[in-house]
Amino acid sequence: MTKTKSRRYLNVMKKLIIYSIIFISILVIGGYVYLYVLPKGPVITEVKPLKTGKDAFVIYAYNNSKKKSIRVWTFKPEKWADNDKIVFVMHGGGRNAEDYLDVWQDLAKENNLLIIAPEFENSLAKYTTNDYQDGNLFTFFGSKNSKDNWAFKVIENIFDHIKTTNSITNKRYDIFGHSAGGQFVHRMVLLYPEARIETAIAANAGLYTFLDKSLSYPYGIKNIELENDKIKNSFSKQLILLTGELDNNANLGTFTSTDLAMKQGQNRLERGANFFDAAKEYADQNNLTFNWKIDTIKSVGHEYKKMSENSIEWIKNFR
Repeated sequence: MTKTKSRRYLNVMKKLIIYSIIFISILVIGGYVYLYVLPKGPVITEVKPLKTGKDAFVIYAYNNSKKKSIRVWTFKPEKWADNDKIVFVMHGGGRNAEDYLDVWQDLAKENNLLIIAPEFENSLAKYTTNDYQDGNLFTFFGSKNSKDNWAFKVIENIFDHIKTTNSITNKRYDIFGHSAGGQFVHRMVLLYPEARIETAIAANAGLYTFLDKSLSYPYGIKNIELENDKIKNSFSKQLILLTGELDNNANLGTFTSTDLAMKQGQNRLERGANFFDAAKEYADQNNLTFNWKIDTIKSVGHEYKKMSENSIEWIKNFR
């Protein structure tokens, strides 16, 4: 290769590298601005008491920011009164909170439950889980979020909003989550035990956070602060892992199949049992009180309606 050709080749390569850096920088900056700077979510609604029946309102998701709003669906039975049970219902990966609310309406009437169904809307939901089921502990780019910006904190903020605007004195609430919502619920109990949860039900979760310090979150706890004092508080909570006997098909719903995920089990039924056993073993080894339970529903697969129906007895009777 002549010196002239060599110089041309080097010039072309330099230009390609420069253009690539510029292109990647634009993507990163643009992505950051879209995800964390531009306001996102539905328009904030007027603050007013919940009406009887089906309703919805929109508030800011975080107390310290107006960058993100969240729609919250509700159903209030006619006979519901202060200090009757409040149940948060967490949707799956489809982020279809209204569908989940509709399933819970009859259950609410029959059992006099105030249902609160937050909608973690995200147009990029197929590509990112960090903002919802992973709890928003980390940004999409891997940096840590403050605890005030965790998705778990949003539930506490909604609870405070409902109490304030409706003169409700309830000190605690129950929470049910299915599929991605089940991931959300078990992580909330594990990582945010100070939440005012009475009974938590994680149904048909497809991926769990094990108490494994050799694995990074969300598979383990290597890169998060979770010491035994907090784990002790987590184990003292009333968490039910609800699995479906027929939820043993990896083709049902969206199923995480990375190498690390497959080590948890070949399907959701296996993963739920393995997670429970590992948590129980950790509690026994560290002499910690363990209040978690596991319940497998016969003849039910990955079906949020039937799992919702089978959660009622736990909500009503688990104390």
